[in-house]
Amino acid sequence: MKQYIRDEVSKTLATLELLAQDESTTAEVERIAQACCTALRAGNKILFAGNGGSAADAQHLAGELVSRFNFDRPGLAAFALTTDTSVLTAIGNDYGYDRVFARQLNAVGTKGDVFLAISTSGRSPSILCALEEGRRKGIITVGFTGKSGGDMPPLCYYCIRIPAAETPKIQEGHIVLGHIICGLVERELFGGD
Repeated sequence: MKQYIRDEVSKTLATLELLAQDESTTAEVERIAQACCTALRAGNKILFAGNGGSAADAQHLAGELVSRFNFDRPGLAAFALTTDTSVLTAIGNDYGYDRVFARQLNAVGTKGDVFLAISTSGRSPSILCALEEGRRKGIITVGFTGKSGGDMPPLCYYCIRIPAAETPKIQEGHIVLGHIICGLVERELFGGD
């Protein structure tokens, strides 16, 4: 049991070390944070979506922006498209599960919003449909995915690929970089150390 714990922590550390050393990832995180700041300053919003654990990450990151991250400040316009069971089940029933996020973007997304789509495989049909809808509407599309990228990169203005193949390690990388983006946005818009 102890060895399993050590091995898992070591794998996480190795993934994070690869991220820390990758200048292209650092630059992409900075561009994503800047896109979020630009959108929020213009009165737009940040929208998040994912399935399963990635849905939880979408809600987590939206909560960091709406409530607070490192310090008290005004709330920011951020929404997870994963939370309204009536909307999700109506769309799933009427249009199919592949459309659950795309239909919401069609309804509430506006040009200049940022849509942060999370899929560890990069192949989730509901995420790919939403990215297509976002591009169609002039929404800035951002992907968080794994090493291969799946089918997401061509649909994204910005795309973060965590250098791991195991879903848990990819998710761990997503939340670390998601937190960093929240911190950068908060600092840029409201100051603070």
